[in-house]
Amino acid sequence: MSVVLFVVLLLLGAYVVAIIEGWVTTGRLEPAGPLASGLALVGRESIVPRQLDRTLFEMGPVLVLIAAVLAAAVLPLGPDSVVVNLATGALFVNAAFAYVAVALVMAGWGPNGAYSMVAGWRFLGQVIAYGMLIIMPIAAVGMRAQSLSMVDIVHSQDPVWNIVTQPVGFVLFVLAAMALAFLPPFDLPIATELAGGVEGEYTGMRLAVFRLARFTLVLTLAGTISVFYLGGWLGAGLPAWLWSAVKTLAVAAALLLAGRSLARVREADMLAW
Repeated sequence: MSVVLFVVLLLLGAYVVAIIEGWVTTGRLEPAGPLASGLALVGRESIVPRQLDRTLFEMGPVLVLIAAVLAAAVLPLGPDSVVVNLATGALFVNAAFAYVAVALVMAGWGPNGAYSMVAGWRFLGQVIAYGMLIIMPIAAVGMRAQSLSMVDIVHSQDPVWNIVTQPVGFVLFVLAAMALAFLPPFDLPIATELAGGVEGEYTGMRLAVFRLARFTLVLTLAGTISVFYLGGWLGAGLPAWLWSAVKTLAVAAALLLAGRSLARVREADMLAW
C-alpha cells in the first residue's frame, strides 16, 4: 500500500469516527458536522498560556497523532495491503501506544495550568493501571499465531477468530483500549470539572490537531482489536479491504457507545484494583 493512499484512508476513517462520536453524543447524524467544527476551530485564534513550556505545549497533541499513525502503519487491510509489514508488528503497536501517555502528560504539563496538570497525571494513573491489560493479551495472541507479525496473526484466525478462543483477553484489551483513548467511563483526562482537562488550554488550530489525533487514535485502536480478535480482513463475499473497514468502524462505534451509560472510574480505584 502506498503512503499517500494510507494517509487518505486514515483521514477518511478518522472523519467517520468523528461523525459517529457526534451521533453518539448528540443523537443527531450530521455527516458535515466534523468538517464544520474543524473549519471553525482553524478559523479561531490560538490563545497561548502566558507561562508555558513551549516545547511540551506544542508537541503534546502532535505526539498523540504521531503515535496513532505509527501504530496504524503496521495494521493490514489485506494480505498484501499494509504499509510496513514488521515481523514484530504487535510489539511495535504496543510501543507506539506507550507514547500516548507521554504525549498527554506533556499536554497537561506544558500549559502550566493546574487543571490541565491534574488531568495529565490522571491519565498517567490510568496508564499504570491498564498497562498489563495491553501487554498480556498481545502475548496471548502472538502465542497462538506463533508470530508477532500482524499478517500472521490474522492468518492464524482463519478457522476460528481469537474472540472465540481468547474471550477474556478480548474483554481486557477492549477495556484497555477505551482507557487509552480516554473514552467514557475512562474520560477523566478531559473531564468537565477540570475545564476540559488536557484539552482545556488548547484553542484554534492546536485544538483541531488534538481532536484529529484522538479520532485517529480511536480508529487505530479499533483496527488493532479487529486484527487481534476479529480476523482482520477474513470474511466471505466482500473484498479483504472492505471487511477490514467494516470491522474497524463497527468496533470504533462500539467503543464510543459502550461506556456512555457507566459511571466514571477514578484512576485511584483503577490502581487499587
